[in-house]
Amino acid sequence: MSVIIKFTAPDDTSAASIVDSGPDGVFGSLTCGNFDASEAVIEWESLLTGRSFEALVASDEPHTVTDTGEEGSPLLFVISGALQGTLARASAARLAEVGELWVQERAAKGEVFDPEMVEELLSDLADLARTAGGRGDGVYRWTA
Repeated sequence: MSVIIKFTAPDDTSAASIVDSGPDGVFGSLTCGNFDASEAVIEWESLLTGRSFEALVASDEPHTVTDTGEEGSPLLFVISGALQGTLARASAARLAEVGELWVQERAAKGEVFDPEMVEELLSDLADLARTAGGRGDGVYRWTA
């Protein structure tokens, strides 16, 4: 089972400094479950901003900071400024709507997610985006 931690950091260099040990205790963070976080971030950005999944992938979103390419090695990426800003400005109602749409998309692909968990995750991620924005930090995702 993968551990996924989303956290804030001032820049890619600072974020990359924890790639081997993880961000717990170093940066403000939240931990979430075992799912394809890279794909989820792209899907959430698509739902929140209206940009297509394909356009986001073509623009290299989310941006990878570190990836050795080795199976089981930590992966670190930063979410786009557009997604961070949109999350920071999103109302609770908008986050709930996006969560419901995402749960429906994943269900169509055979994955089941608890809607309340997704709504809470998006709310926590929005809080993290607000905190990061207030400090001029980015929002990163670390998986091991």
